[in-house]
Amino acid sequence: MTSNKTNQTSLNGKRIAFIKGGWHADIIDQGLNSFLASLETSGISKNNIDIIEVAGSLEIPLQAKKMAETGKYAIIACGGFIINGGIYHHEYVNHAVLDGMMRVMLDTGVPVLSMVLTPLNFHESEQHHKFFYEHFVIKGKELAAACIKTLNNMQVFEQPAKAAA
Repeated sequence: MTSNKTNQTSLNGKRIAFIKGGWHADIIDQGLNSFLASLETSGISKNNIDIIEVAGSLEIPLQAKKMAETGKYAIIACGGFIINGGIYHHEYVNHAVLDGMMRVMLDTGVPVLSMVLTPLNFHESEQHHKFFYEHFVIKGKELAAACIKTLNNMQVFEQPAKAAA
């Protein structure tokens, strides 16, 4: 039976990375704080998590690739907020970021999880800001749950390799 909780030993001496885009950092930080609190509740200390800020979401895949290649990370979580600012680059950036994150995961074997949200319409109004500020709290909890589930799933693949060694 698989436990819903994990602990520091389940990281097998590795760390967790959290890469966050710098645009709308106040909103993304709500997800990050919720992510950290949820992991802490599940037994993973904040001391095992490296937080790296990049300029924007477009820079996330390269940072994830460089971090995955070090072999230090069991999993990489990413947070970003790509908005439609009235310029047609929104859709291109969304695809580039998410495709890049998927490519890093498949090329390196290190899970890369996404809390990169891409709302169709976001306006710098108090109402929209408040909605996404609160929504990222929910998304941070969901990201932590996905992180724990993925770490537990990945351990199944690591056990036979250890037994053969």
